[in-house]
Amino acid sequence: MQDATVVEIETPQGPARAHVRVPPDARAALVLGHGAGGGVGARDLVVAAEEALGLGVAVALVEQPYRVAGRRAPPRAPRLDEAWIAVVGHLSAAELAGLPVVTGGRSSGARVACRTAAQTGAAGVLCLAFPLQPASRAGSAPRPTRLPELEAVPVPVLVVQGERDPFGMPPDGPGRTVARIAGDHSLKSDAGALRDAVREWLAGLLG
Repeated sequence: MQDATVVEIETPQGPARAHVRVPPDARAALVLGHGAGGGVGARDLVVAAEEALGLGVAVALVEQPYRVAGRRAPPRAPRLDEAWIAVVGHLSAAELAGLPVVTGGRSSGARVACRTAAQTGAAGVLCLAFPLQPASRAGSAPRPTRLPELEAVPVPVLVVQGERDPFGMPPDGPGRTVARIAGDHSLKSDAGALRDAVREWLAGLLG
């Protein structure tokens, strides 16, 4: 993958960092966020970025402010969302200006992209390993599903989910495609199926 331009972006939650790659004659952009305890080097994020670049789509892999500051535990959802909206707004006005933007991410990053799709003006949302069912403590009642976050997205959605993901399997829905592939929440078992799902969906979305 081509070398990235690293951009530091001020947000209300502190500086975020975006690793931006813009191929010649880019026709769209894909902005992806990381999981709660991981970073932008996660294998599924790298695979999705490679496929997007192969389609002539610019890519920005975004580190949330808490990760830039060296913390592993994320803040509450409103703070994640606020920082994300600021990052996408900056990129849409600067490095990715003039390009339709698809947002997304893995796990927690996918949730952020879903919750903010309307505010960021996303043309679509790519969810890698969406954590549908929160873990519950032994003996306690199941916690509410996060399906409403997916249902509220007003644009096309692709969910790539491992068949053995302990957080469950989201259902298909209007405007929402679920690609079920071998593996668990890490999405490391079948990179080929991940590549195919991302490439097919992005190509269809962009026409």
